[in-house]
Amino acid sequence: MEIPIIYKDQNLLVLNKPAGLLMHGVAGKKQPESAQGETLAAWLLKNYPEVRAVGDDPVTRPGIVHRLDKDTSGVLIVARNQKTFDFLKDLFQRRLVQKTYLALVAGRLNKKSGIIKKPIGIKTGSTKRSTASSKMQKEAITEFRVIKRLEIAGREFSLLEVAPKTGRTHQIRVHLASIGHPVAGDALYGKSGNKLEGLARQFLHAKSIEFNMPSGERVRFEADLPEELRKILGE
Repeated sequence: MEIPIIYKDQNLLVLNKPAGLLMHGVAGKKQPESAQGETLAAWLLKNYPEVRAVGDDPVTRPGIVHRLDKDTSGVLIVARNQKTFDFLKDLFQRRLVQKTYLALVAGRLNKKSGIIKKPIGIKTGSTKRSTASSKMQKEAITEFRVIKRLEIAGREFSLLEVAPKTGRTHQIRVHLASIGHPVAGDALYGKSGNKLEGLARQFLHAKSIEFNMPSGERVRFEADLPEELRKILGE
């Protein structure tokens, strides 16, 4: 398997993660295989063995500072040494990393932009996340802006630029579903109305990430929208 490299230096990697690739396995369990036949963690260990000792849990998540869902594509940062890992982790914890996603959602959003402020927790009796009454709720904030509204297969959809201000599991998917506009193709949080022919996964792509390097230099890394998602938009 090949993973496109957007940027590389002695301290970090910036990857364009393909959809279908699982980030890592579960500690103490056999490493699962993704659709491509391995996890990102396994790929990193094979291609960049120096990450073996990097991170809070290097056995399971070597060098991995943040995550993307298995079926979400786009920009992902990996630390190649512990000093860089600690630096990036601190930036994420202080919300100094600006992340931007593209999401196609079901229905027409009449507002041009908005902010969703709803705590997210684990739905009782499952591992599914929810903004409804649930256990272990944590603050979650998501900003969105409508790029365009379009009709696909006779139904209305909206293409959004989304900026999560917190980093909860499934945050964008849960928040957009909570306002009645689930991400297209999201089988977990959507219904039949958000399915599209030719779309085999959720239409969610990490478009860019922006932060300050240790030198103070402001950097921005971007990943183009994958071909299978461009086709859905008719591009």
